[in-house]
Amino acid sequence: MKYLVSLPIFLLMMMLTACQRAEPACPAGSIAYLADLSAIQNAPPQSNPKIESQLVEIKGREVQVDRIINGTLCNDSWQGTVYVPCEIQILEWDENPTFLEECNLSIEPGTVVYVAAHNDDPYYQGCSCHIGEEGN
Repeated sequence: MKYLVSLPIFLLMMMLTACQRAEPACPAGSIAYLADLSAIQNAPPQSNPKIESQLVEIKGREVQVDRIINGTLCNDSWQGTVYVPCEIQILEWDENPTFLEECNLSIEPGTVVYVAAHNDDPYYQGCSCHIGEEGN
């Protein structure tokens, strides 16, 4: 009988703990939101495609990545395994986060993109939601 009383209290405590607000994936101010599209479109790619692959800690484990993206997310081509950290520059938006809509970013098929701002989740189907298309 004692356990029957304890079980609902335990379950209630677990539910209340799960309802706590999650910490933001990226610290405030780490992502630069730029208002000028031409500055982003004209910026050269700032990631270095010739850097050898390196280990990055993602969700508590080390993952071998081919590139770590720095600067703006425009005018680039990604392939392999790519990591997008919080310290990036993107175009600010009003309603939908379509900050890649007028950028020249190509992502080769089979590319895995880990995105820090999305809790380091991997994406396998490109960035269609950020260019105004349906999908991932």
